[in-house]
Amino acid sequence: MRQEAARRRVVTVPDRAESALTLTSAVAEGVPVVRVGGILDATTRQQFTDRLAEIADEHGPDLVLDLAGVTFMDSRALGLIVHHWQRTMAAQGHFALVGVQYSNSKVMWVTGLAQRLPLYDTLEEALTAFQS
Repeated sequence: MRQEAARRRVVTVPDRAESALTLTSAVAEGVPVVRVGGILDATTRQQFTDRLAEIADEHGPDLVLDLAGVTFMDSRALGLIVHHWQRTMAAQGHFALVGVQYSNSKVMWVTGLAQRLPLYDTLEEALTAFQS
């Protein structure tokens, strides 16, 4: 009986590399919006970098990153975000982060970048700021 109970508790965990990060993109009012879900760290860095480069090549420098679905972000991922922000600004484009949650992105506040990066609560607020 104990063996049967133990077997019922076995849970198959998906491979972390496959499920650690999801990136979906759409275009809103002519601006690419990338929705990020999961973990942004050293293990997902290349996937994140490659997708943002593809979007920049396809749509130009404007970019909105929706980070509402991020469950964890490390300093390397923040460095990539800063890199894309600087790249966008150098190309005279617009850049925004929406849905940033302190609990999952503490590194932004620890480094002081939360006060410098263009953070918005909603996509609508970010797109309105782009019109200014």
